[in-house]
Amino acid sequence: MKRQVIASLLAIFMLASCATVTERPAPALDLTQRAALYEIRAWEFTGRLALMSEQDSWSASISWRHIPTMEKIKLAGPLGQGATVIELTDDRVKIDRGGGDVEISEQPETFVNHKLGMFVPLRSLGYWVLGLVRPGQDSQQMAQGFLQDGWYVDFPELQNVGVHTMPRKMTVMKDKVKLKLIIDHWKLDDATTTR
Repeated sequence: MKRQVIASLLAIFMLASCATVTERPAPALDLTQRAALYEIRAWEFTGRLALMSEQDSWSASISWRHIPTMEKIKLAGPLGQGATVIELTDDRVKIDRGGGDVEISEQPETFVNHKLGMFVPLRSLGYWVLGLVRPGQDSQQMAQGFLQDGWYVDFPELQNVGVHTMPRKMTVMKDKVKLKLIIDHWKLDDATTTR
């Protein structure tokens, strides 16, 4: 009797171990249904960022606040170490590393990319993080994202923020540069992340 119980348990265990776990794919990001997001005047998110290239890689926590006249991006290492604040307007960038280490340039994107040591399309990222294509540039819809300006923008996981569906996980790739972003908390005008 004891052997039969053990044999039955082993058979159940073996059958269970043969079963495959299937993951549900992320819903497709439908660009045609996202037009209302272009009307959002102020937004912000917090999360985690990893940036990789052939020469370098690094990760940081990120806080990004957008208002119509400025982008304010704060990057920090573990426990807030090495905090850097980037303030970006149309014609100027200010990078503040704390302790009086402040640099200003009249060529925002070029300057930031020189400091990063790799090209990252900051102006486009301000749209892409919302799951939007940058206006005035050709794009191609893909299964979970889109192609724009030679960059593949992928959204493997989305989340609800008020009435909107926003990125939770995002990957941006071109050539040997790869940026991964996990967004933990969104605020869009008056709506915040709900989970």
